[in-house]
Amino acid sequence: MSIVKKIAGLLVGVVSLASMGNAFAASAGTYPDRSVKLIVPFAAAGIADTLARIVAQHLAEKWKQSVIVENKPGAAGNIGMSMGAKAAPDGYTLVLAPVGNLTVNELLFTKLTFKVADFAPITELAASPNVLVVGKKMPVKSFAEFISYAKANPDKVDFSSPGIGSGAHLAGELLKQMAGINMLHVPYAGMSPALNDVIAGNVSAMFAGISTVLPYIKDGKLTALAVAGPEQLPELPGVPTVSDSGYKGFDVTSWYGLITQKNVPQAIVQKIQKDVAAVLSDVNVKNKLSALGVTTVGSTPEDFSKKIAADTKNWGAIIKKANIKPLQ
Repeated sequence: MSIVKKIAGLLVGVVSLASMGNAFAASAGTYPDRSVKLIVPFAAAGIADTLARIVAQHLAEKWKQSVIVENKPGAAGNIGMSMGAKAAPDGYTLVLAPVGNLTVNELLFTKLTFKVADFAPITELAASPNVLVVGKKMPVKSFAEFISYAKANPDKVDFSSPGIGSGAHLAGELLKQMAGINMLHVPYAGMSPALNDVIAGNVSAMFAGISTVLPYIKDGKLTALAVAGPEQLPELPGVPTVSDSGYKGFDVTSWYGLITQKNVPQAIVQKIQKDVAAVLSDVNVKNKLSALGVTTVGSTPEDFSKKIAADTKNWGAIIKKANIKPLQ
């Protein structure tokens, strides 16, 4: 091939790349020009669903386009995640993904039809701290008393969770590892039965989101022993964090992120992130979510990607040490 032909070929390539870049910029400039689907891989009425609907409503107002929330529950969120992964990479199908679906499930489920790498992180939407609670039948009133009781009674303390590999399960395993205590894990098929058995005194304790347990703490059915996040909560004055109680670095905060398909043009990903961050900074949105025990975030795609990687590494180490077997 002559030098002239080589140069001509390079020029064609440059022009093609420039055209693609202009097309992406144009698509981002007009995005969205039709309705957008937001998949929630869990049933309606939970925190994930409520968060999605609040964000969707305000995005629809901002975009002047419908943002339709579709609940696709099942298989610990994996059905909805799979549907999202297989959607066209045009930015018109988004997925609200809780922490477990982006950091844990790929480590625990052996037959997933998607990979986390199939998605492009957009932003961390919000975070919700977890709380260690016990029922009224447990003879402890503080976190220190709980640890002492567990050490003195290694065969009498158990903890519930909504399922193997859930945040509540891994929080209990992390506490066992850091505090050197023995607790039997009792998995349930969902949060409600797991929590009800703690209230009834059939199970000793559990970790759960503040929004879930606060009503029961207020009416005296549960006692809050410690906050599993990095800071104390104004809703629970006087309740310490696990980290400040001698187990530095203990942090099991539930978070929810927004993702799309990996081949969606970055210009569109950036636009969605910018618009979602603007929604999350709205005082009314902050107040609505705060009332649910949720704190807004609105991180960049880069920061969100780093968080996913870091949490995956941390949970992977806990899963390995706890010898949690993969699920089918």
